[in-house]
Amino acid sequence: MQTPTPVQIKTAIKVLKMYAERLNEQATHSVIQMPESRLGADYSARIQSQAIGQISHIEAVAAQLTNWLDEIIQPQKQ
Repeated sequence: MQTPTPVQIKTAIKVLKMYAERLNEQATHSVIQMPESRLGADYSARIQSQAIGQISHIEAVAAQLTNWLDEIIQPQKQ
């Protein structure tokens, strides 16, 4: 397996951030569509919780990729 290029890593980070934004937008839209009832409130809470969990995982991967990118770029600068 080859090491990805810095451009490929930057692209992956950008795609992950866009995906996180999309998940947030979808969750927000889904919550807005829920009826104002006890069941709707329960589903809304579940949707928000799952979205927060998924987004935090995505952000963690993006942070790891950013660290990896820094490690790859540092020797090239020196």
